Amino acid sequence: MSGAPPQLRLLMTTDAVGGVWTYAMDLARGLSARGVMTHLAVTGPSPSESQLAQAGGIDGLVLHDTGLPLDWMAAEPLAIRAAGKTIGTLATALGVDLIHLNSPSLASAGGFDVPVLGACHSCLATWWAAVHGGAMPPDFAWRSALLREGYLACDELVAPSLAFARATAEAHALARLPVAIHNGRSAVHQDSGEPIEAMFTAGRLWDTGKNVAALDRVARLLPFPVLAAGALSGPEGSRASFEHLDCVGVLDDAAMGAIWRGTPLYASPALYEPFGLAVLEAAQAGCALVLTDMPSFRELWEGAALFIDWSDEDGAAQSIESLMNDPMRRAALGSAARQRAERYGLDAMCDATLAQYKALLAGTQRQASAA
Repeated sequence: MSGAPPQLRLLMTTDAVGGVWTYAMDLARGLSARGVMTHLAVTGPSPSESQLAQAGGIDGLVLHDTGLPLDWMAAEPLAIRAAGKTIGTLATALGVDLIHLNSPSLASAGGFDVPVLGACHSCLATWWAAVHGGAMPPDFAWRSALLREGYLACDELVAPSLAFARATAEAHALARLPVAIHNGRSAVHQDSGEPIEAMFTAGRLWDTGKNVAALDRVARLLPFPVLAAGALSGPEGSRASFEHLDCVGVLDDAAMGAIWRGTPLYASPALYEPFGLAVLEAAQAGCALVLTDMPSFRELWEGAALFIDWSDEDGAAQSIESLMNDPMRRAALGSAARQRAERYGLDAMCDATLAQYKALLAGTQRQASAA
């Protein structure tokens, strides 16, 4: 960002807990190359040393560790509204042109001086509907009501898939769909890893929406190991344990890449997945994908994955073992996944997001899907 001044100054919120951090880092890096200076306001737990180093390597990114609560961990609505007002005050002090809220409930208090884009990454209402169904508990209900206020206060909303845009609009009774902008990552081209006759999964293993318990039950029926990378404990105190998975902990990018490049099968048994960055990374590595049959995965990976019913443990195990024992089919699915992943690159995500920023600043928000 040396030389010419930035074309746009952005304040973006994030947390350091899950996939939103990855999204924010990738987007900030891509936007920097497009002349955007990003002030990144972190809510919730502070970034780790490795995360600080990652942020420090992005030109034009300024990190603000706010100490503000995560919206889904706040004890009451007032705490979220107060956090939103603090973000607005920070935006004014920094003189930014635009605010990008990765937690749109922060907009519920309103009062921002510049246009606000809200990113619908996930929400309790859609999560509850997918994982449990029925009426939400009171703690979820007030948070969802506050999130709807935030959605309505944003000048534009984006979502990582059209399927999730539709689910969000239905769950929160929105008048129009969020704009669908598929998430994207830059593929890392490296040599193949040491072959591992195993299946692999990764993510927040403690999150019941990821449905890792179903994979654990299927794993007991398979004659090869199933590796699982990721945290077993959530920031709110939840903890998961599994009998049949080989849990390998939280891995850095190099270790993850080695497993992806060496493991022929990648599994996501999720009940709820608005996009799935780990699935994309596995596809970029050429893994054959074994996924839950649900709208978001169908939208993204139709024709490039094996879709199965994880509740049918015997059927799922038979399908997976058959795929593992068929190298030609495995290779064909892996190649199809890699080719499909080319649609979901970082440049496409950054270009579409920047187009939304410019439309907001020009007062010409788009209503059509960008996906």
